[in-house]
Amino acid sequence: MKVVAIVQARMGSSRLPGKVLAEINGKPMLEILLTRIGAATAIDEIIVAIPSESSDDVLKNWLQEHSVRYFRGSTDNVLERFYTCALKSQADLIVRITADDPLKDPEIINHAVRFIHENPEFDYVSNTLFPTYPEGLDIEVFKFSALENAYINASLSSEREHVTPYIWKNLELFRVHNFENERNLSEWRWTVDKFEDLLFVRTIMANFRDRPLVSYVELIKFLDSNPHLLEINTKKTIRNEGYMKSILRDKK
Repeated sequence: MKVVAIVQARMGSSRLPGKVLAEINGKPMLEILLTRIGAATAIDEIIVAIPSESSDDVLKNWLQEHSVRYFRGSTDNVLERFYTCALKSQADLIVRITADDPLKDPEIINHAVRFIHENPEFDYVSNTLFPTYPEGLDIEVFKFSALENAYINASLSSEREHVTPYIWKNLELFRVHNFENERNLSEWRWTVDKFEDLLFVRTIMANFRDRPLVSYVELIKFLDSNPHLLEINTKKTIRNEGYMKSILRDKK
């Protein structure tokens, strides 16, 4: 089975524009992310899926300069962008990666892909349905058949903007599995939505300048020893704020 990691990225974040190319330890956040997911042995190919808007041309240029494969598609219908990208790459399994999570961990990715290989009756595997990992270590792995089903049948704006809700909301149609961390650290924020989040990641990664592949386990130990750093951003934003806003738009 061909495993393709599709990284959704854009320059037009309303809360922190241009964040995917913001620097951490002197390198763009996207470069750090690609280095980390590139260390996942379970992934066969990485494609960055970006909008076709002219405002994202700077991102396209960066990807070209760094010889990173990319795909351009719909701005708001991210489900369509994912589906078309996966179809063209002939993916059997898709690993969904969001570009605002620079600390994605290769071992968590490997675990999720390994599980679905060993349990082929499942259509979707993640650690997000009952979150216990820090936000920013979220991983979703799903079969192309599930993605295609969602692409054909999803109707709500939130389902098309956030790619996978149609899958994990319809348990009569799909078999899903959630794996959990030993500790519930779901209140920790390792994602980058606002400047405080960027400051947090910059602060902790400054201690690992020569180790871009530092494991999430070691990062947890570091923060256990320096709990004051969690005050930088943990209490400022609710988890999955973007999806919650999409749900409210659905109701309107």
